[in-house]
Amino acid sequence: MSSRPWVVVDAPDSRGLRAVTVDGRPAGSVRSLRALRRVLERSGLPDVDLEDPASVHWRGGGSTAWPDRARRRRVTVALMMAGLLASAALNAVIGWPDASGALTFPQRMAGALFVLSGVVQCAAAVLVLDHWGRRELPFSGAIVLLGALIALATDSLLLVMWLEEREDTPYLRAFLPLWCWSLWALYVLIREKSWRGVGQPRKFAAGVFASALLTAVSLAYSTMYQPAVAPVRFALKAEFGTARDDPGRPFVHVPLRLSVKNTGQVSVSIVISDVTVYGRTATYSGRGSPLLDNWKESLGKDPDEEEAERHVDRVRYATLSSVRFYEPGDVLESGQEDTRQRVFQLPRDTRYDLLRVDLQITYVRKDRGRVDREFGRQHKSWDKQERYYCHPAQCGEKLIWFGRVRHDNNLVNVTRKPRFMTALWWPTATPEYFISTSYDFKAGEAAVDPVEVKKETRRYGISTVATFSEVSVAELLRPSPSPRPS
Repeated sequence: MSSRPWVVVDAPDSRGLRAVTVDGRPAGSVRSLRALRRVLERSGLPDVDLEDPASVHWRGGGSTAWPDRARRRRVTVALMMAGLLASAALNAVIGWPDASGALTFPQRMAGALFVLSGVVQCAAAVLVLDHWGRRELPFSGAIVLLGALIALATDSLLLVMWLEEREDTPYLRAFLPLWCWSLWALYVLIREKSWRGVGQPRKFAAGVFASALLTAVSLAYSTMYQPAVAPVRFALKAEFGTARDDPGRPFVHVPLRLSVKNTGQVSVSIVISDVTVYGRTATYSGRGSPLLDNWKESLGKDPDEEEAERHVDRVRYATLSSVRFYEPGDVLESGQEDTRQRVFQLPRDTRYDLLRVDLQITYVRKDRGRVDREFGRQHKSWDKQERYYCHPAQCGEKLIWFGRVRHDNNLVNVTRKPRFMTALWWPTATPEYFISTSYDFKAGEAAVDPVEVKKETRRYGISTVATFSEVSVAELLRPSPSPRPS
């Protein structure tokens, strides 16, 4: 028999584990005398005297040196797993809408990266048990460290974006505690040097840095660069056709040919549209007045209807017909073209000298914002049964469209309050629209902050395109030349 002890118990490591060697072969790791006896029983040595130096050799402390703090270790494991799983769930909630439904490829890639980071964190949560347990996998600590770094990076990004507006959002109650948790987790993991199990720690660090850089570039491209290089363009036409006399009535029928084509690269959602025909009246003077005086006078009366003509004065426009080209919420895809033909009636003895048709389309870029289906529902402001009722004496009689609008980058949605799109249309005035956090219909337009509306309009890429056409009534009602006899 050899004089060397059969059993060797090594010094405790950072987890309180002591490695056990029996007859020169590793037998396991233990945290207590009871666990040591179980290991010896499995090795066929149930009756070894643990205090006999000839049988057991203790390194770094005797049979009483068991520094393991079971309660503290279990709390650390529970907190690590809970934080990683919560962060994984948050990343999946943020990334999935973009990964599955974003309009641009870079934004989908950014969403997919968030989902993938959530998967990595789920794997890290499972490996927490190994890292604070037997450490059978040498890379478990490095994966847990990677999961904590992902949590710190994503939660820091969310916190920075939230600080721009500082609005109360339910997600703040998730990413702010997780940001604090990630600092604690990194402190614990760095103190334990959890990356030591990786064979090439420099390559591991380089891979982590490259992944972070790719994510940052993808997010920057999708939120800033991509919208700038994909302009929205429209081709609009509005023309008067040939008037047709109605022998049975004192009217003529005037056709309108209207056309809208999305010639850009980005699909859009319609916020509001309008087609209005105006009739112009004016007074004429053979001698005429100075052009500048005429223009200044008309500008002072109505800035929207200024005229600068020497022989024409007191110009006024009256609405003859008004209708919507699209309904709010309709989608106009890239390359789509729609043509409409409408007819309105004009008295034969009309007092108007000119007719004018205005066609305008207000849209939101789909690579910036998406309106919910609720926005497509029409509401009457004068209907007392509607939740959007507003007394006509205060608000007039309008049609209302109201619904949630979501940014195409879901990071914006989770770091800010919900935004709502409101569109107002009535036949006697120009349509209105705005985005705000809320709108009190009983209070009317005074409840809307114009600074907020301007900022949100720019953020969601809302714009209006318009065209017009004019024709003289004399030309419109001129009788068609009779056909020559053959």
